[in-house]
Amino acid sequence: MGRNLAETVLGAVVILVAAGFLYVFATTAQVTAIEGYEIKAVFADTGGLQAGSDVRISGIIVGTVKSNILDAENYEAVVTMSINPDVKVPKNTIAAITSAGLIGGNYVRLKPGGSKEFLKAGGAITQSEDFQSLERQVGEIIFLATGGNDDKSN
Repeated sequence: MGRNLAETVLGAVVILVAAGFLYVFATTAQVTAIEGYEIKAVFADTGGLQAGSDVRISGIIVGTVKSNILDAENYEAVVTMSINPDVKVPKNTIAAITSAGLIGGNYVRLKPGGSKEFLKAGGAITQSEDFQSLERQVGEIIFLATGGNDDKSN
């Protein structure tokens, strides 16, 4: 009888701790999409960017990726973002797709320019930088470190 009581109490403690973690996650995590004005950017490679991914300026979340679709005419990816209405994005901003680390997902990084004119709802960012995969970056480093030529003859 004592063993069953101990197991029941331990099970209840585990459930309470799990509920506590769930409460902390629900109150601190930013899992809702930011509603604001929409802007678009065009990329040749999105690197698996997902709807719901962050849009950041200087590491601060300022928006959410709403969708990414293929433009059937030129076969480029059109990424639609929802930007916080309090944030004004200069017209000469550069959009780049960046990785949040080895186990993190990708996000859109906005690099604001110095323009005094700002994008309006429905506007488009005209400059973009495509996703650079870790494999591609390592390949470029190896290529540069080995002299950058494929000539095997001496």
